[in-house]
Amino acid sequence: MDAAKEEFLRDFGEHYGYPNGPKSVDQIRATEFKRLQLQDLVYLDHAGATLYSDLQMESVFNDLTTNLYANPHSQSDSSSATLDIVKNARQQVLDYCNASPKEYKCIFTSGATAALKLVGEAFPWSCNSSFMYTMENHNSVLGIREYALGQGAAAIAVDIEGELHPEISGETITTKISPHQVQRRKVAGSLKEEPTGDVYNLFAFPSECNFSGLRFDLDLVKIIKEDSSKILGISSVCHGQWMVLIDAAKGCATMPPDLSKYPADFVAISFYKLFGYPTGLGALIVRNDAAKLLKKTYFSGGTVSASIADIDFIKRREGIEELFEDGTVSFLSIVSIRHGFKILNSLTVSAISRHIASLALYTRKMLLAMRHGNGSSVCILYGHHNSMKLCHEMGPIISFNLKRPDGSWYGYREVEKLASLSGIQLRTGCFCNPGACAKYLGLSHLDLISNTEAGHVCWDDLDIINGKPVGAVRISFGYMSTYEDVKKFVDFVASSFMSPQIHIDHGNQMKGPPPFLTSIYSLYLMNSSPNCLCPLNDKDLLFYCICIFAPLLPI
Repeated sequence: MDAAKEEFLRDFGEHYGYPNGPKSVDQIRATEFKRLQLQDLVYLDHAGATLYSDLQMESVFNDLTTNLYANPHSQSDSSSATLDIVKNARQQVLDYCNASPKEYKCIFTSGATAALKLVGEAFPWSCNSSFMYTMENHNSVLGIREYALGQGAAAIAVDIEGELHPEISGETITTKISPHQVQRRKVAGSLKEEPTGDVYNLFAFPSECNFSGLRFDLDLVKIIKEDSSKILGISSVCHGQWMVLIDAAKGCATMPPDLSKYPADFVAISFYKLFGYPTGLGALIVRNDAAKLLKKTYFSGGTVSASIADIDFIKRREGIEELFEDGTVSFLSIVSIRHGFKILNSLTVSAISRHIASLALYTRKMLLAMRHGNGSSVCILYGHHNSMKLCHEMGPIISFNLKRPDGSWYGYREVEKLASLSGIQLRTGCFCNPGACAKYLGLSHLDLISNTEAGHVCWDDLDIINGKPVGAVRISFGYMSTYEDVKKFVDFVASSFMSPQIHIDHGNQMKGPPPFLTSIYSLYLMNSSPNCLCPLNDKDLLFYCICIFAPLLPI
């Protein structure tokens, strides 16, 4: 064991690697994720999708090939048995978020996005309603705004901050909500009037920001529901009842919301972000009283007790799940989630959270410590990374950009391409979170509009515009991530992007070789390595280098 790992284990050994679990993380990697070793890959995009384990998929395969599962809308014995398993799966989801079946129901959807869309299209909007959401929200939450504005409701983005107050008994932190401008559309017949009936408003926030990893205080649920008029401070949007939506698609993997303590009205989750498989399946956990307020328009197979084809007559089902699950649910996928939950339960969510936190904290520490030869920082991290304690403030996401010794930025696409050649899988861009992206990168509305007019769109190669990055590099960890993954990534950043020295020539300070030449040399070394799976010939290698680095050359 090298000295660096020994130091890591001295600091984090109590939390790293599941010391009290049925298997150590090294055993898990060796037996259940052999494909990573065979392909010599480091996977650091668990916020995008975590990995399924060999054991999990073997259990799924054995289950599907041993048992007969049929459409739960049929009446056969196999259909009835399938229906029972679907019911048990609903209970597993509720148990995962500590939600009582007396207060909550689990509606299966095609993903977290579909769960969020269901809330938006069925919510009882009126011209007196408001949709309030934190700046750090996924596009799938921002899309709810279209339903609200389309019904004449107001939409307001807000920033959430904690204010520290010294008191005799100690320091206390209060929540401060700072609103941005109120958005409205002129919708025919929806002029704002004095409320004449019940008015319902919706507040949405993620349990964990998928851009920065910032975890929001779930006390927001109680604050909004119980003391909204005091905390919101906007008289024009304080009418009526406030309901709360948590997007837990990212945060649920390491810190599922405890709905017995934080009684949110709606929670959206995604299963492939929990345990890799199945994809195309999510759930909306909804409070029973909130579900009764949702307005369902479309009906389909399974959602009605009776309908007549040639006259306007339908009788909708009364069960919440039956009413909102259009058509036959993805029952084979639903059958499979119990095998994923079995993996998580064997390790325990608390142990997973501690394990991943140790890796994230160590990585942040190493990145923040990197310096060029002139003393300038190599890595700029986004979010609140000042605390190095095992706390719940930050999740297992690290979002950052890299700087050259002269203070200019490396393009995040350059980082991604070199990482890929090094066998490191990560993600770059804004991660479908435009509010957090603009907030942390300091991009104004004018910047965003001019960047769009310049042709920049999601997933393109325009990573630096007018000297500013328009996205970031993101790495994220999963329950099977290891210290060795972190070491390979940190070594990659140091060797490819850190200039270790400054040369002195005739009393004038001069930089070492230009960083892009260092990166080309690193690319050459990687291509020459016997571990390179797809080595390039010299002509293709030169062409690839020119494509990546030509924009960096002075004209």
